[in-house]
Amino acid sequence: MGNAQLLSIHVYPVKAVRGQAPRQAEVEPWGLAGDRRWMLIDDGGKVVTQRQQPRLALAAAEPLPGGGVRLSAPGMDPLTVSVPVPDTTVTTEIFRDKVEGVPAAGPAAHAWCSAYLGIGARLVHMDDPAARRPVDPEYARPGETVTFADGFPLLLASTASLDALNSLISEGPHASDGPLPMNRFRPNVVVEGTAAWAEDDWSRIAIGDVAFRVAKMCGRCVVTTTDQATADRGKEPLYTLGRSRRIGNKLVFGQNLVPESRGTIRVGDPVTVLG
Repeated sequence: MGNAQLLSIHVYPVKAVRGQAPRQAEVEPWGLAGDRRWMLIDDGGKVVTQRQQPRLALAAAEPLPGGGVRLSAPGMDPLTVSVPVPDTTVTTEIFRDKVEGVPAAGPAAHAWCSAYLGIGARLVHMDDPAARRPVDPEYARPGETVTFADGFPLLLASTASLDALNSLISEGPHASDGPLPMNRFRPNVVVEGTAAWAEDDWSRIAIGDVAFRVAKMCGRCVVTTTDQATADRGKEPLYTLGRSRRIGNKLVFGQNLVPESRGTIRVGDPVTVLG
């Protein structure tokens, strides 16, 4: 695997919304700087993602200096949202986790999100990732934390595994759904130059000078069937993953990572298997 390298980096300032692909990113203990520090919740405090609202695929969030975001979406005027003062929090629910978040200041962001989605929706910010949410204790080491990401600081995917998956899709009953682009899987880091499914066997890697623990395979959901350019849904990749990549009750693609050190990763960095 001597030629493996980092092909692309992806940061999603608002969970479930289209992100950015910078050439480099700072790695913090809880993930890439600025990744999923904002999230949408419904009137009951539960997270809102593309699972319930596929139209979030068409919205975009551009990170701003200081941690704010500029929201844009079809039919909506862009809106700039600043980081709120953390003088009050609300309890949010991300799947099974109860997490404190800081509501966006003033009514504008909530009105914008509600108008776009057609439901009551609020935008919340994570002020202190070091204290707010631990990684799933079944897979975590003491003190490891995460932002509003699904469960782990980073998600890695490889181009070779996507090519292998697309080959299987092309042979199946839903071949017209494919080939699928990598954005279906919303990774943070994409690696090229490996064998297909090589990441299944990794326990530790380095991207450039930054080391990561490979925590667990990523179980996939209906979001992967959502075309990120149109918000339309199909059958793939879940149909094919169910026949070729079922482990226990999970359909898996990609690996969840936990940083072991801080640093900067850059497109083109070598990817080294440490264990």
